[in-house]
Amino acid sequence: MSSHARNRPVLSLAVLLCALFMANVDTAIVNIAAPAIHADLRVSGGELELAVSGYVLAFAMLLITGARLGGTYGYRRIFAIGVAWFTAASLACALAPGGTTLVVARMAQGAGAALMVPQVLTGIQLMFTGRARARALGWFAMTLAGGAVAGQVLGGVLVAADLFGTGWRPVFFINVPVGVALFAAALRYVPDQRRGRNRLDLAGVAVLSAAILLVVLPLVLGREHGWPAWTWACLAAGAAGLAAFAAVERRVAARGGHPLLDLAVLARPRIVWGLLAHGAATATYLTLLFVLALYLQQGLGRGPLFSGLALVSWVAAFGIAGPLLPRVPDRLRRYVPISGYVILGAAYVLICATTLSPLAGGAALIAALGLGGFGLGVGFSSMVAHLTDSVDVRHAPDISGVANTVAQTSGVIGVASFGTLYVGLASAGTGPRAFAVVTAALAATAALAAVAGWRATRQGPVPAEAAAEPSLAVQDA
Repeated sequence: MSSHARNRPVLSLAVLLCALFMANVDTAIVNIAAPAIHADLRVSGGELELAVSGYVLAFAMLLITGARLGGTYGYRRIFAIGVAWFTAASLACALAPGGTTLVVARMAQGAGAALMVPQVLTGIQLMFTGRARARALGWFAMTLAGGAVAGQVLGGVLVAADLFGTGWRPVFFINVPVGVALFAAALRYVPDQRRGRNRLDLAGVAVLSAAILLVVLPLVLGREHGWPAWTWACLAAGAAGLAAFAAVERRVAARGGHPLLDLAVLARPRIVWGLLAHGAATATYLTLLFVLALYLQQGLGRGPLFSGLALVSWVAAFGIAGPLLPRVPDRLRRYVPISGYVILGAAYVLICATTLSPLAGGAALIAALGLGGFGLGVGFSSMVAHLTDSVDVRHAPDISGVANTVAQTSGVIGVASFGTLYVGLASAGTGPRAFAVVTAALAATAALAAVAGWRATRQGPVPAEAAAEPSLAVQDA
């Protein structure tokens, strides 16, 4: 294999991960810029809330559809369209003259991210196999964790800098040159692996999008509004919508059509349990991002910069885990996800214990966060590898869309439930006590992830079709 051929997958991966990082940064960056946006545009509380949450709503709602579009029309094409869409929406956010325009532009940003992000995992599945895939997934995991923290730190830096008197607008302007460069790089370095041009399951798209919206919308907005009756009605309707989606997909498959998701593949026990473990563990991390900031700033009186930097140890340790996984002997690989989730649970126990220390919020907390990051990195990377190795590459869009949607939705559920618990306890007592209770609950959730991970990896051998390797994949890179 020529040097150019060997380097191309690495360059392709770098382009895909840069886009993933950019999309993940924008999930968190507006939280930091929200006060400045409120003061400058004089938006209402509802508009500001939608400017923050509209991105998440559109993103979660369209992830599976974005993955299927990549499988139908080629993942490079959809990735490039997503980059261009996201970049244009970022420019619209930066130039927004008022709250309504900003809300619409933020939702457009989320839709662009939903086109970009699923192609990253699909691309990894198509370009890499074996230990090379394990290394690529390690970088994928580190990018996800790093983007969330970088959004908080970068948002604070850019707003505080007030570049050329533009206030909060650089948090969106920064995406424009990056997006233009990524669009050009995608056309040059990302391979154009076209899939079958099957007709898109529009009925499935409509039903699933509506169902996810009905689930995510009340979870995002419910806590701030005190969980009124409409939030519970939406959740019930969303559950019914998911059942209707399953029925629609079965009918499409029975007619010989091409459903949005192949439910028969996703119903395999090794995948169902793997997705449960993946979702539970990811929910604990996204919850920690939320409650840790409140605990440090409101409970301990620390500043926002310290709050953002406190997670550097988590991200650094998370990054260490990925490169270690390819070194694990094959006979021990099935135990890796369980080990990661057990370490994660132990870290939450230690984080909980730091609240009882007179040095709360200091070195002991930073060390415990580092242990948690390592545990999640081990569990996350190995479980995603387990999921992608459990299906044939023709089902890459299915597992990519579902894994991303499960992670995003689980995070929203975690923040809604544990965030509500924290806020309720903190308002009735002290922040440290509330934080201790929530981190204990996160430890229990990590234990459940370990159990689900054990159930996933103890299932029988990978189906024969899943063992097939893509013709353009590389085993080492």
